[in-house]
Amino acid sequence: MFISSLASGLNKLLKNLMLLLIKVYQYAISPLLGNNCRFYPSCSSYTQEAIELHGPLKGVALGGRRILKCHPYHEGGVDLVPEPTSNKPESH
Repeated sequence: MFISSLASGLNKLLKNLMLLLIKVYQYAISPLLGNNCRFYPSCSSYTQEAIELHGPLKGVALGGRRILKCHPYHEGGVDLVPEPTSNKPESH
């Protein structure tokens, strides 16, 4: 029970830290760089939603995959975060 509680707490802490870093990027760095994302939603918003839906590890993996596609040779467009496929509730 203790290990499960500890893991859940660390998962929540990691999730909140990652979401905070994304917010800092969105409000402090992104305005200086301009609107360069080829996708909707933006890569940072996509990663934020992916973390909220899938948890910090899978969310960052999905966001990283999305960021790797965001370059001048990719057409971009609408790319939504996939819904969780498991019936098991994600720990948030």
